[in-house]
Amino acid sequence: MNILVTGANGQLGNEMRIISKNSNDRYIFTDVNQVEGVETIYLDITDLESIRKMVADNNIDAIVNCAAWTNVDGAEDPEKYDLVELLNAKAPENLAIAMKEVDGLLVHVSTDYVFGGDPYNTPCMEDQKGTPTGVYGLTKLHGEKNIQAAGCNYVILRTAWLYSEFGKNFVKTMLNLTATKPQLKVVFDQVGTPTYAYDLAQAIMVILEEYKKESLTLNPEPFTKNGIYHFSNEGVCSWFDFTKMIAEYAGQTKCDIQPCHSDEFPSPVKRPAYSVLDKTKVKQAFGLTIPYWTNSLRKCISNLQNQ
Repeated sequence: MNILVTGANGQLGNEMRIISKNSNDRYIFTDVNQVEGVETIYLDITDLESIRKMVADNNIDAIVNCAAWTNVDGAEDPEKYDLVELLNAKAPENLAIAMKEVDGLLVHVSTDYVFGGDPYNTPCMEDQKGTPTGVYGLTKLHGEKNIQAAGCNYVILRTAWLYSEFGKNFVKTMLNLTATKPQLKVVFDQVGTPTYAYDLAQAIMVILEEYKKESLTLNPEPFTKNGIYHFSNEGVCSWFDFTKMIAEYAGQTKCDIQPCHSDEFPSPVKRPAYSVLDKTKVKQAFGLTIPYWTNSLRKCISNLQNQ
């Protein structure tokens, strides 16, 4: 298969680059941001005609969309709303339209932030009503609906608390802070599950293989596993628990890490208090075994320390 990856210079895109080296398929990595020394083709996914040309020129069978506006607080700026909607809702629609036209598959990454407005304390299911509390979650929910309306083959993967060895993320920030600060306060009243981007990339590879196997036998029938799925690592923790484990695995014991309430850190947006994702559906549909969050965190920190 010929597979197009958008947002290839972000956390997930970089993990896709690593894993794709073991694949027999042809991968094309695109981004609007160019990084020196990293082979990336420029592609603006807000431009439908550019996508169509890229798809036609490279005979693309599937797109993995790793691109998005992810600055949650920055999305609350009223002057940024149109841009956030363009990147998180219109651009995925463009990708879906392009895949519909060639009977291809769109794998799109969404977020736990589509939830949060209603109080609940059991893991979120895929068919649960979206109740986003901010612009980021709202525009990501719009993106999901636009993809479904386009009528292409699609797998939407909602994930949460993504981290990796690449770019800016919570793990790298806390590694720095726990190494340099005598004391740190971290919220304990927001609960979810960290997700190692490498594990998410592995799951995407399984989905692509499943699609390839089915398309060879059923094409051009619709993909029987079209739908929304949840993927994060296994387990549950608060940001406080997450930070404690980051410091422990890094051997940074001098920082006094204390729990605090969210209201001690005023933010432009109310974040979900509980956004644990139920992963039963994705495990059953694709036969996935998902690692426990502490095991994956240990691997990531080991990789960072060995860089």
